[in-house]
Amino acid sequence: MNNRLGAAIAARTLKVIGIILILSFLIDFLILSLDFSPTDKLLQLRWAASLVDRGVVPLVALGMLFTGYWIDSFDDGTQPQSIDLRMPALVISSILGLLFLIIAPVHAGNIINQRTQTVDQITRDAQLAENQLKGQLNQVQAQLGNDQVKASVEKQKAQVKAQYTELLQDNQRYQQALNNPNIPQATKDLLKKFKANPQELDKFIAQQSDPKQLYDQRLQQIRARRDELIKQAEDNWKPGLRIIIGSLLLSIAYIIIGWSGLKAMNALGGKRKMPAR
Repeated sequence: MNNRLGAAIAARTLKVIGIILILSFLIDFLILSLDFSPTDKLLQLRWAASLVDRGVVPLVALGMLFTGYWIDSFDDGTQPQSIDLRMPALVISSILGLLFLIIAPVHAGNIINQRTQTVDQITRDAQLAENQLKGQLNQVQAQLGNDQVKASVEKQKAQVKAQYTELLQDNQRYQQALNNPNIPQATKDLLKKFKANPQELDKFIAQQSDPKQLYDQRLQQIRARRDELIKQAEDNWKPGLRIIIGSLLLSIAYIIIGWSGLKAMNALGGKRKMPAR
């Protein structure tokens, strides 16, 4: 008697938990679908990811629900039978299987579309920055054609060289600069290079005052940043791949459970309707 009572309580507990989990998932599905938009690809990506992350909950619920009914199958019939929810559960499982089967290719298409748009935007921004940089170069080169501007640049070059030369010749100030934590390491490396070879100072000043060389340096930075951003955009497919694979696996599981279960119940129902000979 105690075994029967324990089995009845276990079966009812499993069924109640299974039903609650299914209802919880359906409520989450409705809430998530409030923000769904057929035209907003970003919202679709978030919706699919959130749904797939919760997709295993009904799977666990179905296992608990059918385990509860399986325990009830050992009952001798003395206990009152509750409403049979196996058929609705199998229908829900079949619907979820089709839903996750649709999500996988749609999510893959959205990922490809988002990556293409992101790469195109990065390329356009980089091209705009290059065009602006080229315009600045032309403007500076035109200004250098003026004798007064050219004389001013030469004067600034001479002042910069004099400041560096004075610093490098004063060992005490030189060491203080190297030990100063507020001075960037790149500047300290330049000071060491100038100290070892004074000709490097002339090259450095010439480079910093040459608009063409500054243009080439900035152009390399823009293109390096562009390539880095494109690589990041292309690497963003990895989280999406997890969602796609997860959606396909959930689809397979729900379709197998739903369709095979419905087929078995229809076959069982047909046998019960056969007249006795």
